[in-house]
Amino acid sequence: MTNSPAVRVRGLHKRYGRRVALAGVDLDVAYGEVVALLGPNGAGKTSTVEILEGHRSRDGGEVTVLGVDPARVRRSGRAARDWRSRIGIVLQEATDLGELTVGEVVRHFAHYFPTPRDPVEVIEVVGLTERTRSRVRALSGGQRRRLDVALGLVGDPSLLFLDEPTTGFDPAARRAFWDLIRTLADAGTTIVLTTHYLDEAEQLADRVVVLTDGRVVADDPPAVLAQRAGHQVVVRWAGGERRTDDPAAVIAELTRRHGGPVPGLTVTGPGLEDVYLDLIGGRP
Repeated sequence: MTNSPAVRVRGLHKRYGRRVALAGVDLDVAYGEVVALLGPNGAGKTSTVEILEGHRSRDGGEVTVLGVDPARVRRSGRAARDWRSRIGIVLQEATDLGELTVGEVVRHFAHYFPTPRDPVEVIEVVGLTERTRSRVRALSGGQRRRLDVALGLVGDPSLLFLDEPTTGFDPAARRAFWDLIRTLADAGTTIVLTTHYLDEAEQLADRVVVLTDGRVVADDPPAVLAQRAGHQVVVRWAGGERRTDDPAAVIAELTRRHGGPVPGLTVTGPGLEDVYLDLIGGRP
């Protein structure tokens, strides 16, 4: 590791015809950090990630990913292969490999990398050891997503991009997948995650970056973002509730009024969803 971040973006711009997709995005992702990109449809999340992955050109700004400008490696053979071998990408929709077994798929993809991880180890890490001989078409949705992650990991990447990783999952499958991502993060993998699920960002991310209209409008840890100024605490009790900036004063007043403990007293702070919806103007 170095003192430089794994991802550094300054003044990133991108247009599609007359439409401005990115209007001066700044972003840092430290080595070993999990960063979630949030935002409504058309906010610029996909354009940002595709530029970081080297799959899309930019119109302006500075970008380094693992110390390299993705725009330059796109035009150089050996350098591009070396750089790409350090990056894992898990797309929202993966290629159909239904007739191959889990073991065959992971071993096949391992051959594309100069120093891959042991396919057996990777299959174990994603929890598919018992399905090694199963054909991909026989896997459940959650198991298939775990295989997608295995393919993103088999090259032993320093940086992993996850695009809407749990779309379509049932609650049990989502929580199992979160456990897997936490395991990867604890092992030091740097992760950039795009998601529409706020609870997923709260559970997994060290920092949440909110994009809207091609600009970063928030960049904070989830807990800090949820406590942004302008959102009041809600004090509830049996028979009433009050929104306030000073919950201690309200509780003291209620305690005096009741002559002791207040029945049904609860204090609820602002949530990430409240702040997020304000930031994006309630758009989907």
